[in-house]
Amino acid sequence: MKKQYFFLFLLCTLQITAQTFRNYSNEFLNIGVDARALGMSKSVVATSNNVNAVYWNPAGLLNLEDYEGSLMHASYFAGIANYNFAAVALPIDDDSAIGISVIRFGVDDILNTTELIDNQGNINFNKISLFSTADYAFTFSYARNLIFKDMYFGVNTKVIRRVIGDFASSWGFGFDAGIQFERNDWKFGLMVRDITTTYNTWNINETEFDKIKNSIPGQNQELPETTEVTKPKIQLGVARKFRVARDFHLLTEVDLNMRFAQTNDIISSNIVSVDPTIGFELDYTDLVYLRGGIGNIQNTTQFDGSKSISLQPNFGVGFKYNGIQIDYALTNIGSVGNALYSNIFSIKIDYKFFRN
Repeated sequence: MKKQYFFLFLLCTLQITAQTFRNYSNEFLNIGVDARALGMSKSVVATSNNVNAVYWNPAGLLNLEDYEGSLMHASYFAGIANYNFAAVALPIDDDSAIGISVIRFGVDDILNTTELIDNQGNINFNKISLFSTADYAFTFSYARNLIFKDMYFGVNTKVIRRVIGDFASSWGFGFDAGIQFERNDWKFGLMVRDITTTYNTWNINETEFDKIKNSIPGQNQELPETTEVTKPKIQLGVARKFRVARDFHLLTEVDLNMRFAQTNDIISSNIVSVDPTIGFELDYTDLVYLRGGIGNIQNTTQFDGSKSISLQPNFGVGFKYNGIQIDYALTNIGSVGNALYSNIFSIKIDYKFFRN
């Protein structure tokens, strides 16, 4: 009898969840952090080994030797939107480490014209106000050395906050989990985002909604759904570092980014879509870095109905000296044809160089 009740409960839960699944939810969390990683087309899940691993793969935090901090700023859509990231991480002991981070993606000073025209058709510009829309993610990371010497495990706990002025706001909660493994100079990484799904619940200001309810006949007549569930996503990577000259090394990584939905990715089906990426990093004495990558390989349909393949190239450089690393990336956030390139800067500080 207990098994029957449990099965009934599980079935009901799945039916409710299926109604609120979103193929694209909390998309600001897929932009990425760290100019180094973005310059390599996000191909770092197997090699991320510093404070920025709180985002890419928390298992990589076990490579920390001391406190590390990271900051990043990027402007998107010709400066309309701003994306900021901050993180700090530290080792607890030889077998564990922790980290915290915050992400904000927002558009500020948006004109609110919902009260510009009154019921009599009069225009009053004094009724125009400003509001902001912003997405926040607070992440708490923990990494641990598993039974095997070269296998690391990490987990993220995420709290999501999304605000659209006084119109609507939401809270969300979810988990990520990652593994890194090294064998014979080859590095492997696995990152599962939203591993238990990420659940968001929205609170909509009905008073503000009523102001626009009848502004366009036949539209905005009903409140949108107030819950959404983010599907899991998987990133699998393999990497190796080669010595190409006396003072030069080349790091190469190939990643497979998988969504459980049909998209325009080069490999796509009703069950899963795969976006392969490849990234390179050439370093000189671990001091100066030159980076490049290719990703976002998409099947596109032209206006005349013909098919073509587009891809996204990325480029980056970096410099590290006495525990301070400054990185720059020129990255394309959309299709090659019409996208706006974004200039991204980040800085990482390793506090072990300041203890002497």
